[in-house]
Amino acid sequence: MKNKVTAALMALFLGSIGIHKFYLGQNFAGIIYLLFFWTGLPAIIAFFEFLGLILMSDRAFDAQFNQRLPAYQNSLTTESARDRVAVLGELKKLYDMGVITAEEYEEKRRKILDSL
Repeated sequence: MKNKVTAALMALFLGSIGIHKFYLGQNFAGIIYLLFFWTGLPAIIAFFEFLGLILMSDRAFDAQFNQRLPAYQNSLTTESARDRVAVLGELKKLYDMGVITAEEYEEKRRKILDSL
């Protein structure tokens, strides 16, 4: 899992040679930085990338650089499943109180379970 602060510090201190690009999986850009480091231009660009990384939200960073991690994707699925379990609990309460009929309860319960 890539860390936003680590990437930002690499951009600040080692950005002129493109180390942060290699860390973030952007190997082609890293090679370009290495080829042109002697001009000083990659150092200037890396400083602005440092600012961009620091100002970027954690969610945006994860979406851009950690998108292949199953743990991140599973956390989203788990939250969704928890929401549906909560809806099932509320549905059961409505049935127990007599607000909805047995047929309505069964129909809605089946739809929720099928969506899991």
